[in-house]
Amino acid sequence: MAREGERARRRGQGELEGQVLGALREADGPVTAAWVRQRLGGDLAHTTVVTILTRLLAKDVVTRERHGRSFVWTPTADVARLAALRMRRLLDGERDREAVLASFVTALPPGDEQVLRALLDIPDPDAGGTEG
Repeated sequence: MAREGERARRRGQGELEGQVLGALREADGPVTAAWVRQRLGGDLAHTTVVTILTRLLAKDVVTRERHGRSFVWTPTADVARLAALRMRRLLDGERDREAVLASFVTALPPGDEQVLRALLDIPDPDAGGTEG
């Protein structure tokens, strides 16, 4: 059994999902969990990689297809989409969404605030746009 100082660094929440998705996006096509594990350095258990891939499948950011006795995996989204999904999940868990959003926006550095303002100035395609 490894002592405290010898243990591998524990990854932050969502960090491993981002790494797995990043590896999938670097692939030339559908790949196996073993390929992803090797790409990440091989220090993870195969079952851990499969668990992460299954979680990404549930979040609809990857697809899988049967290939022989195993599956091959393909990304359907990028790491930015995955981060946005995590942010949305956190926001959905709060009672006062307006307060959380206001706190988030006021804590942004000026450059990020300008990007957000520019994004919010884009017309909403779902808003209709017809007056009458």
